[in-house]
Amino acid sequence: MLRIGPAGWDYKDWEGVVYPPGLKGTDRLTFLAALFDTIEINVTFYRPLAPNLTHRWLAALSDAPDFRFTAKLLNVFTHERRLVDSEVRPFKDGLRPLLEGDRLGVVLAQFPYSFHNTEENRAYLTALREAFEEFPLAVEVRHRSWQRREVREFFTEAGLNFANIDQPQVSYSLGKTVWATGPLGYLRCHGRRQEKWFDFGDDRQARYDYLYSYAELQELASRCRELMAKASEVYLIFNNHPHGQAVVNALEMTRWLLERHPTPPVCLVNAFPRLAG
Repeated sequence: MLRIGPAGWDYKDWEGVVYPPGLKGTDRLTFLAALFDTIEINVTFYRPLAPNLTHRWLAALSDAPDFRFTAKLLNVFTHERRLVDSEVRPFKDGLRPLLEGDRLGVVLAQFPYSFHNTEENRAYLTALREAFEEFPLAVEVRHRSWQRREVREFFTEAGLNFANIDQPQVSYSLGKTVWATGPLGYLRCHGRRQEKWFDFGDDRQARYDYLYSYAELQELASRCRELMAKASEVYLIFNNHPHGQAVVNALEMTRWLLERHPTPPVCLVNAFPRLAG
């Protein structure tokens, strides 16, 4: 099983590019669910979901029974490394309707570059797995100190799914991996904009402003096929979201890897004529 989709869907710069003018609210989710069978929830990185919101999402997906979400873990658990019940409980409660409705494929713990492979940090990952034991958990790390055979063995023993990433090779960044340390395979594509990767200026999204070329997509497709041979379910997520580029690349990979040809919105073809080819 391979699922392909973008990271997030509520971006202002998608209006009139991905979404036809006037499309709002959960209609956007329904719109994208006609193109893809997964989307990564980005808002959960910043705040827990209100259960009534997740129930509206479930209703919006009534015509897409095979659709599954992935959801980013709250940043206090990954960037501040704080696990307290008063924050863990409401976060889990917000996701529970998706879990119980069989709509939640993965919860993604995205750690920053500063999270290195140390004994203390490995112990924290073990504690994180215990805190979210009822959820399917994948872990993304970005520093090359994790790219070791013993780390792969640790992930397997700890019951953690490893999230492979595609990112610019800057400084001591994690290189290209094709690891499956559990039943779930994950490949998260951030783009390759090297000059902006560590630029945290006014435009914090500039680092993800990137459109993969056909040659680069072929390389990603090869990694994805290898993952599919190792894991029972694989998620291919595009996080190069500025200007709708994640949707473009996800559509192209849907054609190549799934041999499905969903009709892209006219506004997106106008913005990216290569989709017409």
